[in-house]
Amino acid sequence: MELGIDTKIVLLSSGLIFLWALSLGVWKYRQMATSANSLAHPYVDIAHRAALMYSFATMLLAALVQFSDWPTAVNLTAALVVVFFFVAAIGSYVAHGLMRDTDNQFTHPVAGTHAFMFALIVGEIGGTALILAGFVRGQFF
Repeated sequence: MELGIDTKIVLLSSGLIFLWALSLGVWKYRQMATSANSLAHPYVDIAHRAALMYSFATMLLAALVQFSDWPTAVNLTAALVVVFFFVAAIGSYVAHGLMRDTDNQFTHPVAGTHAFMFALIVGEIGGTALILAGFVRGQFF
């Protein structure tokens, strides 16, 4: 079975996020090994765990995309919106881990935090729902 370009791109995204997660694990380990309390900064820990989960969530998107009935452009656009927000979330966790500025980014949110969260909610749920609907249409109807 030949994979569509949309599936290939989403699978590549999954692999790259997974590789990023593994690299973040090294950073987390280094902080744990050198800190007085044997813990990494909370956002280093969050970045590592989120990247691991998002890599597998992206793999799920790839499977749904492969069997979706929507055109390639629709599947790819929807999937890349979701992946964009996955990567942006991990990036924000990494930034907080590097700055060591907070252990809760919502305690004193910067301008645009809530607008970004609203966009993330719409983008992740909407993109996934669209791909899932294409999968259901292609596999059940």
